[in-house]
Amino acid sequence: MTEPEPPAVAKLSLAETATEPVKGKKEQEINPWDVQAATDEQGNVLEFDYHAISQKWATKLIDDELLARFERVTGHKPHRWLRRRLFFSHRDLEQILDTYEKEGTFLLYTGRGPSSDSMHIGHTIPFEFTKWLQDVFDVPLVIMLTDDEKFLFKKGLTLKQVRAFARQNARDIIAIGFDPKKTFIYIDSDFFYDGYGKHFMHNVREFEHLITNNQVRGAFGFDGSTNVGSNSFPAVQCVAAFASSYPFIFGLDHKAEDRYAKLAAIPCLIPCAIDQDPYFRILRENCSRMPLPSPKPALIHSKFLTALQGAGGKMSASDPNSAIYMSDTPNQIKKKINSHAFSGGQETKELHEELGGNPDIDVPYQYIAYFEDDDERLVQLAEGYRKGTVLTGEMKKQCVEMMQAYVKRFQEARAKVTDEIYEEFLRPRKLEWAGNPKVERKEVTEPAKEGAAEGAKMGEDGKPLTKNQLKKLLKEQETERKKQEKAAAKAAKEAAQ
Repeated sequence: MTEPEPPAVAKLSLAETATEPVKGKKEQEINPWDVQAATDEQGNVLEFDYHAISQKWATKLIDDELLARFERVTGHKPHRWLRRRLFFSHRDLEQILDTYEKEGTFLLYTGRGPSSDSMHIGHTIPFEFTKWLQDVFDVPLVIMLTDDEKFLFKKGLTLKQVRAFARQNARDIIAIGFDPKKTFIYIDSDFFYDGYGKHFMHNVREFEHLITNNQVRGAFGFDGSTNVGSNSFPAVQCVAAFASSYPFIFGLDHKAEDRYAKLAAIPCLIPCAIDQDPYFRILRENCSRMPLPSPKPALIHSKFLTALQGAGGKMSASDPNSAIYMSDTPNQIKKKINSHAFSGGQETKELHEELGGNPDIDVPYQYIAYFEDDDERLVQLAEGYRKGTVLTGEMKKQCVEMMQAYVKRFQEARAKVTDEIYEEFLRPRKLEWAGNPKVERKEVTEPAKEGAAEGAKMGEDGKPLTKNQLKKLLKEQETERKKQEKAAAKAAKEAAQ
């Protein structure tokens, strides 16, 4: 059963960075463009409270029962980031497992807003996890590079700059190791105008038509000073989750006048950081209202990779010392960790051996927890740190070696991304995947008839609704729309006061 949708998000801060110092007690604020940790009365930055985020946004926490079912359905042991709850929350992951068991396939979708010409380790986490999901499920994947979003929302960047960032970031993403046969990467400002984005843009226009300014303001905290492009952009990121936006990856005609109803009915799974959830709440609330309805997308949410400075920080492209970049040299990595990584150890060796350290707040240990696959070794390392037998210098040394090795492997793979490989990943084409080997693949062949769209409305299971069901659905949607507009208007009014 689908979990209830949360109310629209109240006014959200749009501060410039996640590491700017603040004074006085303040609640944590999270949105797609900025992340601010909570502070106490003295202005000390606190750790992110992910349980509170999950409660506020009505997501489900990933539990052992869900992971056990994941392993039964896929035949794969859950990724260490799932086991350690670094990917901690979800929406409707159970339904994706249902779909995989019954239908055998779904669409996998993720993306990145290119704000710099090199990604840092925190950026690679969602892509590493997405690659693992692609390998486990053997499904088609689309990766969206939102250069348009960064241009609209990040002051000081030109369109030329963000387009250049996107091209470099695409090469970074390819270096993660995605399978070119089942992966399509696109840069918004190219794809929307190259002739292959026709169905995508039709979906954008219809979704824009469904969403009011009050709804967008209530969800994202926009006000009268927000530029027009920012107000309309959420529709772009939302419809990227519709399989009907990419007919060519299914071998269908991208020039067809009508879109494909059966494509619209294909479910989507979106792995992303928790700060991206507001986009997809709007999508989940409205995707069934499209002329060719789509099921609510499922999501898996990741935590933020802590900044080197420690609690409450998120690696930020605006602060080079808060992050380890994939372009850093071994010496730069060593210097950053030794000089800037927050330690959970004691002030002196003698005190540390006597009292032990705290791995829960030790940044080098937390980084090791992301990349050490051996659960038992990780436990032993934490226990040794608490007992004082593992010293701060030893913890940092292990972290340095692990990060250097990871970045080196990445850089070697990045160097092998030729222009031909880059162009192949970004070329609109039919993808090849097998899906669940226990389920027979069903090819999509017939286009939808737009004029008959209302009579062909489908439920979340992809089956056509009866006339009575359709009448009831439209009535419920209209009631819900008015309710959302009223709530959004109230939130916008309160935020303006």
